[in-house]
Amino acid sequence: MGIISEVKCARCDRKYSGVRSRCPYCGARRIGRGKYTDEADNSKGKMWIGILIMAVLVVAVVVMLLATPPQEVESPVNTLDNSTPSSLIPDESENDTLVGEDVPPSPEYINEPDTTTAPQPPEVRAVTITYGGRTKTDFTVRVAEIVPLSVRIDPLGVDAEIIWTSSNRNVFEVVPVDLEGRQVRVTGTGVGTATLTVSVGGVEAECIVRGRAAG
Repeated sequence: MGIISEVKCARCDRKYSGVRSRCPYCGARRIGRGKYTDEADNSKGKMWIGILIMAVLVVAVVVMLLATPPQEVESPVNTLDNSTPSSLIPDESENDTLVGEDVPPSPEYINEPDTTTAPQPPEVRAVTITYGGRTKTDFTVRVAEIVPLSVRIDPLGVDAEIIWTSSNRNVFEVVPVDLEGRQVRVTGTGVGTATLTVSVGGVEAECIVRGRAAG
């Protein structure tokens, strides 16, 4: 149903739109509001306009409520007791270490000096030149003659370098038999007297060698 009211023609008694100045059916000129105006139809149009206006107002109110930020409610301040409970006060003994103070490392991180030392080899106490198991301090050798000698070290089992030397190779020469040098061969090379020396770990032993001519 339209919002514009209808009127009745005074001549043919038919309804037509109120915007017309003549009746579309008989052509009679409309006088004033016409013979009849449909008040019921006009009231319906006003009702729809009122509903539309109310809907617009409701939407506007909802938009305003959503756009307004909620106000923060401040919690009441307890002015009666502002003291901190004793259970929350840190113990001074727990805070003895000041900022920047050197903190000693934990015992498990302290590098203790290594007191364990490798066992030291035994030191040589005495060295003896032997011949056939007997101590030899003086013997005679002829030219081209070979005399086997050995060295006895006290204590036994000492691992040290063994060095044999001849004071005069024109009288005799000394040549090691084994790799360790515990056994040697003394060969006469001439006539005279010289000294055979064996050194083991800084300890020495000497033997007089007397060279004689062959024959």
